[in-house]
Amino acid sequence: MRVVVATCSVDYAGRLTAHLPLAKRVLMLKNDGSILIHSDGGSYKPLNWMSPPCMLIVQEPDDDQRSAGVQELWRVTHAKTADMLVVSIHDVIAEIDHDLGEDPGLIKEGVESHLQKLLAEQLDILGTGFSLVRREFMTAIGPVDILAQDAQGQNVAVEIKRRGDIDGVEQLTRYLELLNRDALLRPVAGIFAAQEIKPQARTLAEDRGIRCVVLDYDAMRGVDDAHLRLF
Repeated sequence: MRVVVATCSVDYAGRLTAHLPLAKRVLMLKNDGSILIHSDGGSYKPLNWMSPPCMLIVQEPDDDQRSAGVQELWRVTHAKTADMLVVSIHDVIAEIDHDLGEDPGLIKEGVESHLQKLLAEQLDILGTGFSLVRREFMTAIGPVDILAQDAQGQNVAVEIKRRGDIDGVEQLTRYLELLNRDALLRPVAGIFAAQEIKPQARTLAEDRGIRCVVLDYDAMRGVDDAHLRLF
């Protein structure tokens, strides 16, 4: 990656036109060919950018541009759309070029597969006397996250989401319709479990006789003791 702090102006031409007046900015050039132009503000979003595939050509300014203070022109052209971004460099303040190496990618905490594993090991969260029948219990339209039995021996299908919305309730409803056709399983109740459940989803679930359970991910993995909280 190459990072340049420079006084520059930027012009973009393509599906729209845009102009950034002369100012100090951070220019990020990545190995994938992309360029991002940042200011000292506006959070993470760049002021302008060109995503790959694109090509950077460094050009000398003409006489008029040079007399206006331009020392170098960066012309970045998108390979598919022919959109063009031109950076007029007036002064380079700082520059670093470093190979970041292979990136392992983002590892998300609290993904549904991890929540499923934790909940299968802590079924008492759902109620006293719950026992596991199977994780990923297969139906004709896909697997139910957890099939369990409550203290009375009734089968319970549990659908797990990080953020519970109406689509998740609809998905569990379809599973329950199929499971309750099986004479060996029915009656099968439903539990919709998520770290956060939207009000509309809760209303729909409760209207269909599905119980909602909010999961505390930190408490489930043992890094947060709810009994020690002040609030």
